[in-house]
Amino acid sequence: METLANLESFVRSAESGGFSSAARQLGLTPSAVSRNVAMLERNLGVRLFHRSTRQLTLTEAGERFLQAIRPHLDPLQGAIADAAADGGEPAGVLKVSLAPTFGVDYLLPMLPAFLAQYPRIRVDWQFENRQVDLVAEGFDAAIGGGIELAPGVVSRTLAPVHVIAVAAPATMQGRVPPADPAGLLDFDGIAMRSARTGRIRHWTMRNAAGEEHAATTRETLVFNDPEAMCRAALLGLGVALIAMPHALPHLESGALVRLCPRWYADAGPLSIYYATRTLLPAKTRVFVDHVAACFRRERLAERFAGSIG
Repeated sequence: METLANLESFVRSAESGGFSSAARQLGLTPSAVSRNVAMLERNLGVRLFHRSTRQLTLTEAGERFLQAIRPHLDPLQGAIADAAADGGEPAGVLKVSLAPTFGVDYLLPMLPAFLAQYPRIRVDWQFENRQVDLVAEGFDAAIGGGIELAPGVVSRTLAPVHVIAVAAPATMQGRVPPADPAGLLDFDGIAMRSARTGRIRHWTMRNAAGEEHAATTRETLVFNDPEAMCRAALLGLGVALIAMPHALPHLESGALVRLCPRWYADAGPLSIYYATRTLLPAKTRVFVDHVAACFRRERLAERFAGSIG
């Protein structure tokens, strides 16, 4: 009987077109994936791949074998993970991608209780401001906003991402606070350049009555990192339009004040993303549930809602 590791190495190599990309998904070395596939070919007595220095392509026998086993691989993996969870605690390496500041401020404090409940889970968290490919890079989950759903990936909404206008008290000293976003044009601004498009982001703000105004400042400073924008605002360098999760600790401490309190821009939902499977691995399922429960307990969706004022 073939091992699951051999079958999984074959399917992922066929899907990704190479042993290296399959290895990243499986958490193995390319040579280990190559050995698993070679063992499968030897056991079956057929060649599954045409190999060259530049590419890996399926043989006719490999095509037939892939079509026969691929529909059953994910359910089989899920069933094994689920059975293992029934026989004991969720276990294994939990690989998660999350933005640095948001992850440190809000997700890291959730970790002690999670590990106390599931001590056999080992954490591999990567803090970075980029959208990862969950399947190709072997991540169990990612948390963020504005992530495009790739095939095979689903999301669970955690909270809104509302962008608000903030400034340090020193910036506003002797100044009349703007009545609406149109008044922001009188202030030096800290603008955000999109790392993906290279363009400066401009926001349209709205209020509960449905009115809308362009939120434009004098773009004195331009950064490509929201935490740098927040820090610049704390230093009194101007008005910043930043998401509530970045602003909230400083609003609560009084280090920043909110301008145009009833106005906000909607940047979409903050979500947790994970690969869709009939049966999620137990480690991923309990992590998703734990994060969602923590968001409810800490009322983060409500606290991140810039529409509340």
